[in-house]
Amino acid sequence: MDQPTRTELEAAAFRRLVAHLRERTDVQNIDLMNLAGFCRNCLSKWYRAAAEERGIEMDYEQAREIVYGMPYAEWKEKYQQEASAEQLAAFDQNRPQD
Repeated sequence: MDQPTRTELEAAAFRRLVAHLRERTDVQNIDLMNLAGFCRNCLSKWYRAAAEERGIEMDYEQAREIVYGMPYAEWKEKYQQEASAEQLAAFDQNRPQD
């Protein structure tokens, strides 16, 4: 497979992942972190880093809007739920130690 085709396929998979996460507003970021070790905010940071590597200026909030499909504050107000004690305990247990 040539590199342009590979890049196109990777981009398509990324777009599908982002679309899926936009549809699954019931899945909280803490759940993603606890199960997979990354969340929508991680994707936003990776997106921003990729843009900056290519000389494209982008702030974190712009990247978040791309991933969330709306400003983060709006998503948070509409969909974010308070983390349970169990979710927080799992997060603390799974977080890498410095």
